[in-house]
Amino acid sequence: MAPIFDYKAVARDGKAQKGTVEAEHAKAARQKLKKQGLMVTDVIEKSAARPGGSAAMPFFGGRVGIKDISMMTRQLASLVKANIPLVEALNALVEQIEHEVLKVVLEKVRQDVNEGLSLAKALSAHPKVFDTIFVNMVEAGESSGTLSLVLLRLADLKEAQMRLRNKVVSGMTYPVLMMGVAAILMVGIFTFVIPKLTKVFESMNKPIPPVTRAMMWVSGMVTDWWFLIVGALIIGAMVFFNYIRSAKGRPKWDAFKLKSPVFGPLVRMVAMTRFSSTMGTLLGSGVPILTAMSIARNLVDNIPIAEAINKARENITEGQSIADPLRRSGEFPPMVIHMISIGEKTGELPDMLRNISENYEEQVTAKIEGMTALIEPAMIIGMGIVVGFIVIAVFVPLLDISNIQ
Repeated sequence: MAPIFDYKAVARDGKAQKGTVEAEHAKAARQKLKKQGLMVTDVIEKSAARPGGSAAMPFFGGRVGIKDISMMTRQLASLVKANIPLVEALNALVEQIEHEVLKVVLEKVRQDVNEGLSLAKALSAHPKVFDTIFVNMVEAGESSGTLSLVLLRLADLKEAQMRLRNKVVSGMTYPVLMMGVAAILMVGIFTFVIPKLTKVFESMNKPIPPVTRAMMWVSGMVTDWWFLIVGALIIGAMVFFNYIRSAKGRPKWDAFKLKSPVFGPLVRMVAMTRFSSTMGTLLGSGVPILTAMSIARNLVDNIPIAEAINKARENITEGQSIADPLRRSGEFPPMVIHMISIGEKTGELPDMLRNISENYEEQVTAKIEGMTALIEPAMIIGMGIVVGFIVIAVFVPLLDISNIQ
């Protein structure tokens, strides 16, 4: 995207104007404005549009979050519903939005729409901010004359995605934090405490019990070869993550996640929630079923389920059932297939898909709470075993000393 410049100018009628313009550099911006009959008084490049500016620095406000997109979409829907012209509605959004990167993007969108592009086409120029589903739904809304309704549904979809992600993250944060703290404590014990006890045991000039020798060996490995252990862990993590991101490893890893006894049901529930909420919103907004399935396939974030959706898409044509191909894939739960089939028969497939999404969202919440409740005692038991091993390894030699005395 070319840099965007703020400008101040004076029109031919003497009125002051200000706005933004896209150009390769400041001189080109001045020439572009001059051709429009404006006498430019000031041109300043927006920092967020520069290659090294905040737009390229996601940790310093450059990333546009789902919450920002959802709020902007809902505001735009309200303005369009009030029959405000699209350019004026975008102008109002630009003036009230505080997120700098989103403001710059909307200024460019407003400029493109003002120059004759459709809203969907203008949004598609910013794929990092507006994804495929957003652009396709806006395009469907423009072509059907229901843009305000589509924008409201888009806002609902974005908020549902945000709720789902927050539930998964919040549910897993505590167990991960606890495991991290436990690991740090264990490293501290084996690095600083056990070596001091080892010197005491070795000075006793008595046979050391096997359990104590095992503890001393682990401590020696941690203190003497920590750099090799850390290096092996880093290299192992890099190899693992590169493999599961590769074309060969990703399908196997996704299939493993679905079949895992603990996390498998949760992974499938999340995929079903994404599929049903996306399909329900798209079909309810007038997007053709084949296009909707293509978009939903890209959002489930699981290769086996995405392949099942793709095969189902290839086996149907407009107007035919989608329940049967999905059933044959074996990846979709019977309840989902049954509700889709009912929705097709009654002509209320979008509503039925949204009901599936809401149902599975509740199940995801319950599953995360249940997993968290199980993980906590499992971690306590694991910590108890490790602490018990250390206590036994320390106290057996000390008891020998007390018996001698």
